[in-house]
Amino acid sequence: MDASQTGAGNDVIDVLTADHREFEQLVAQLSATTDPAERRETADQLIAELVRHAVAEEMFVYPEMREHLPNGEEAVEHDKQEHHELEVLMKRLEGLDAGDPQFMETVAELRDVLRDHVRDEEGEQFPLLRANIPADRLVSLKDKVEVAKQAAPTRPHPGAPNSALFHKLVGPGVGLVDRLRDRLTGRST
Repeated sequence: MDASQTGAGNDVIDVLTADHREFEQLVAQLSATTDPAERRETADQLIAELVRHAVAEEMFVYPEMREHLPNGEEAVEHDKQEHHELEVLMKRLEGLDAGDPQFMETVAELRDVLRDHVRDEEGEQFPLLRANIPADRLVSLKDKVEVAKQAAPTRPHPGAPNSALFHKLVGPGVGLVDRLRDRLTGRST
């Protein structure tokens, strides 16, 4: 979902925060249904959106965090570790049948890691970014993040490096392959 659909979008923080609300909504939908087909479709949508979000953050937001946050390097490494945990959980979720009890157990694990990640970003990092980066730069980053999300992969690749350089050089090709696989398999993204 893009910022124009959410009503957010003044700057990169607004876009990322709107993504967080969408993730929370999708997790709530997953928890509210017992229909395996609906669970699978919602999980696939959540996975695709989370992957796009993470890739865009790693490409454009994390370099800014490193440069402008007092503990930027430490914060980025912590966030990258959480992204990796999320990727592993998403990969596991992809391989599970939506009717399997482990499916919802994995959703619960993913929800917990995601909540921690969102709490860190919204409670600490985003306010510091707003305080330390000029508003026009945050708007410019929004545009870059939105473009990156369009080209980003839609499936988790936990074995791939979580780096801006990797995502900029290889990510668009991986994203193209993922979207082709999604289309061929009818996967909802």
